[in-house]
Amino acid sequence: MCLAPESQPQSLQSLLRAEYANALVAIEPPTGSTAGRKRPKLWDLDDKHHCPLIGTCLSIDELQRFAKRFHFTARPGDEFALHVEAVAQCRTRSPASEAMQRHLDRKYLLWVDRFGKLKDDKALQTLWHECQQRGEIAGPLWALCTHRNASQTSLQQAYADVHMLSHQVGAGLAADTRRLAHLEKENAELKGGLKRELAALRRQLAAAEAERAERDTLRNDIDTLQKRLQCFESGQVVVEMGQRLMALQTSHDKLLATSGRVWELERNLKDIREDAQRIAVERDAALAERDALEHLLRAMEPATCEITADGDACAACEHALGARCVLYVGGRAALLAQYRQLAERLGITLIHHDGGQEESLSRLPELIRSADAVMCPTDHISHNAYYHVKAHCKRVGKPCLFYRGGGISGFAVAMARIGRGEYSLAGEMG
Repeated sequence: MCLAPESQPQSLQSLLRAEYANALVAIEPPTGSTAGRKRPKLWDLDDKHHCPLIGTCLSIDELQRFAKRFHFTARPGDEFALHVEAVAQCRTRSPASEAMQRHLDRKYLLWVDRFGKLKDDKALQTLWHECQQRGEIAGPLWALCTHRNASQTSLQQAYADVHMLSHQVGAGLAADTRRLAHLEKENAELKGGLKRELAALRRQLAAAEAERAERDTLRNDIDTLQKRLQCFESGQVVVEMGQRLMALQTSHDKLLATSGRVWELERNLKDIREDAQRIAVERDAALAERDALEHLLRAMEPATCEITADGDACAACEHALGARCVLYVGGRAALLAQYRQLAERLGITLIHHDGGQEESLSRLPELIRSADAVMCPTDHISHNAYYHVKAHCKRVGKPCLFYRGGGISGFAVAMARIGRGEYSLAGEMG
């Protein structure tokens, strides 16, 4: 139980107190001296005082702790059952009632000390009424009920006050609950309306901000256009455009001249590169011709071989000197005249067959039999002609030289090798 509401009329409270006082006077025995009385304990009080004391002086959390500590049979969530079982424990002296006595004495020690200084019952009633007017109920109620000088009239008055206060608090609580529900509903409606108004204000503010930003942008554009219009009207823009156009024309002319020079330099560079490549090719050809001619001259020099016991030359020299008719198969047709001139300078008769391009391959056996040796550039002859020459030379045992390079230098080197006898009599590549 908590503070009593002020909704109860004062006259009704006074009337109830007077009725309780008259009833007590009729049944209360005469009081004597209380000098030797001890301070009563919780289990010494009348049973009717246990209910308001437990309900008012102990909170629900404290009651649940006592229930858990002393193993109450009531369920922890059932507050009324816990209250009833605690009230039942207070009727007799037990570990639970003793623990609650100690706990309440510690909790309300200041009130017990304050009420303990009073010696008569009238002073106790006066202090109790003062505390009740201020809404201080729990501590003063415990201190009054356990005071050794408290009379039955004072205890009954406190019981009556707390009992009526519980009714008033319950009625006030119900009214407060209804008012609270109404206020919560009204508060929710007001919050919803406020949220809607705030949302509408935010939208209006955002629209106003956007409109203001648009106006600022338009104002800046107008200022810029006005400045440009003033420049156009004053002729300054035309002068600046003429100056820029002249500068661009000058730069364009310079770029054209530079581009022409670059193009001419590139063309000259290209001609120089082509000349250098041609010179390099001619140089390589000249070097190859020189090497070929040197080999050829060395081949034409008299051999220094030893004479046999009969005074004849060696068989290799006789075979080399006897190769005076050579069949040339394939090669480059454009260089045929030069091939023949070089062979004539060496005293060799050159017979040519184009390898089957225009001439028939059926003439190859006859030409091979009529020649002393056969030459074939492998990179300028068909596969069919190559295998015909190779097979027929093997068949008739004709010397044959296969080599790479269809140019003059390659031909000269091959002729020099034939002059030295560097070929196979079985027709294999030399």
